[in-house]
Amino acid sequence: MPLDRHAERFLEMLAAAGQARGGYDHVSERRQALKNLTALADPPVTTPVGGAHDHLMRVAGGNLLLRVYSPVGEPARLLPGMVFLHGGGWVAGSVETHDGLCRRLCNESGCRLVAVEYRLAPEHQFPVGLNDCCMALAYVRRNAREFGIDPVRLGIGGDSAGATLAAAVCQIAREAGDPPPAFQLLLCPILDVAGEAASRRELREGYFLDHETLVRDLELYCPGAALDDPRLSPLRAADFAELAPAFIHTAQFDPFGDEGEAYARHLSAAGVTVHGRTHSGMIHFFYAMPQMIPYAQEAVAVIGAEVRYAMKLPRPRDRRAQMRTRPELIRE
Repeated sequence: MPLDRHAERFLEMLAAAGQARGGYDHVSERRQALKNLTALADPPVTTPVGGAHDHLMRVAGGNLLLRVYSPVGEPARLLPGMVFLHGGGWVAGSVETHDGLCRRLCNESGCRLVAVEYRLAPEHQFPVGLNDCCMALAYVRRNAREFGIDPVRLGIGGDSAGATLAAAVCQIAREAGDPPPAFQLLLCPILDVAGEAASRRELREGYFLDHETLVRDLELYCPGAALDDPRLSPLRAADFAELAPAFIHTAQFDPFGDEGEAYARHLSAAGVTVHGRTHSGMIHFFYAMPQMIPYAQEAVAVIGAEVRYAMKLPRPRDRRAQMRTRPELIRE
């Protein structure tokens, strides 16, 4: 499939504005660029939810913000839950930049969604942010009923670098002997930070998240760390058995697409249930840009329907046939 015309126009706009160059000098540039993009491409005011409130979780040295979303039209009862970890290269992003995406995922999945404001590099380098995510999952599970969440149906999700964290949290939980989350939702995951897959080589520049930006992110996030550490590169794990059932969504024109598909194959070979798809014509982060790439709305509806199916929830009453077929396993 060719590049989606809306995605192509977005990339052309970046190039015309001089924002397509790789890398960045200061982390403030990276953070501001993501704030500007999401404010324009996915404003939260366009997506009402049943409720949203902030909750503080105590950690050493302060508090972490958890933003709790309830879906539209759901009664006040125990619902399936999703702890969500935002993307942004481990150095950018927040519950604010991903507010629109979290609202849409909450409504479409029927889950009570808990977005985590984990600490970012370079102020807090690896593995601080990852540890925050592990603690957040454990905290929500321990207090699930207070959050209105069924603890048996509590999953974890993330996009881009947040999906890296979500996959790593699942592996860490298994190694600790903890029960696996009910599912792991990985949107355009980065699963091998030092990888050299074909998609990395062919889409190295000009497709939104480029090689030089990733290199700079890693310099700030994990200087001196071994990049084959599974906590950084979950695809490098020695064992994929007994991990949470996975929903893995990749994009055809994403440099990291091959990694997501390889992870799906590894999980499936180890006996883990895997659903998802490669989204034709799409680029990295497409799902969070509905105002620029209209297909993002349809994609999130499909993703949410997969989770609803797995969690045995009915489809939203005000939306018809968003998921017409049973979710399919990613295959070679």
